[in-house]
Amino acid sequence: MAAVPMIELWRGGMLESVHAGHAVIWGKGGIQAAWGDPGAVIFPRSSCKMLQALPLLESGAADAAGLTEAQLALSCASHQGAKIHTDMVTNWLADLGMTEADLRCGSHMPNDPEAKKGLICSDTAPCQIHNNCSGKHSGFLTWTRHAKAGPEYVEVDHPLQKAIKLAFEEVTGEDSPGYGIDGCSAPNFATSVAGLARSMAFFAAANPDGDARNRAAARLTRAMAAYPELVAGEGRACTDLMRAMGGRVSVKTGAEAVFVAILPDQQTGIALKIVDGGTRGAEAAIVALLVKLGALPAAHPVVAQYLTGPQKNWRGIVTGEMRLAPGFG
Repeated sequence: MAAVPMIELWRGGMLESVHAGHAVIWGKGGIQAAWGDPGAVIFPRSSCKMLQALPLLESGAADAAGLTEAQLALSCASHQGAKIHTDMVTNWLADLGMTEADLRCGSHMPNDPEAKKGLICSDTAPCQIHNNCSGKHSGFLTWTRHAKAGPEYVEVDHPLQKAIKLAFEEVTGEDSPGYGIDGCSAPNFATSVAGLARSMAFFAAANPDGDARNRAAARLTRAMAAYPELVAGEGRACTDLMRAMGGRVSVKTGAEAVFVAILPDQQTGIALKIVDGGTRGAEAAIVALLVKLGALPAAHPVVAQYLTGPQKNWRGIVTGEMRLAPGFG
């Protein structure tokens, strides 16, 4: 089954671009709605960070280290490298008796404008703490210390990655057909769009008084919704959308246009993939599905920001508009 058109860009009364993809809404009884191929195999990239964090809680490592709800949110983050993020990672590593050198995520310039300006103006190079995945990797190090495992925690045969793969396959309900190496050097296990949506529905329905996995999933979902500024950052879709929904829904983006949502009130999960890898299309598509499910009011300004608002050029002149493709949303 081919990807289907989801988001259109119109300019001058003509269709200029189309973002096609696959999407699944998974509820209590299984797939509630689907577009494209539910069985399309994808790399979830950073959209699955809450799955990668499950062993951190299930093992008891998080509680042994006294991690706060804010740190749990940061363990699921693709953050901006703002001061709020880097300070927390720095302190987290210090509490573990570790340093930036123990991370294995690599360095890149932060996306936060103030942090970037500070580094450039001081002629200081970014370090691994600025990496958008440094919170996730701090969680990895917390598990590694607790388990007394080796330092190369991103190797696919490391005990941590074996625990992540097991949790990932059990929650998606699928054997992963393989893995790729993510931007932060950790393995990223492949699954279908339906499997990813199913895992989000598990998080949505997780019982905070249930077994270890249910408790872990419920805590991570709650942490993300409570600290949207840590999960992404100012001006980012994840943060904007979670704020707009008042902490009732958790969302997470992933590279190459993957987006997921966890809707506890409806015990429903969403997963989507835009096949051209365009972030614009993924953000618009997740907004459309959140509106469809009633989780996000259609009149909320964030909907206009990411979907229905006019497209403008640098002078503020309206140049076009985005629309839902027929049959989507």
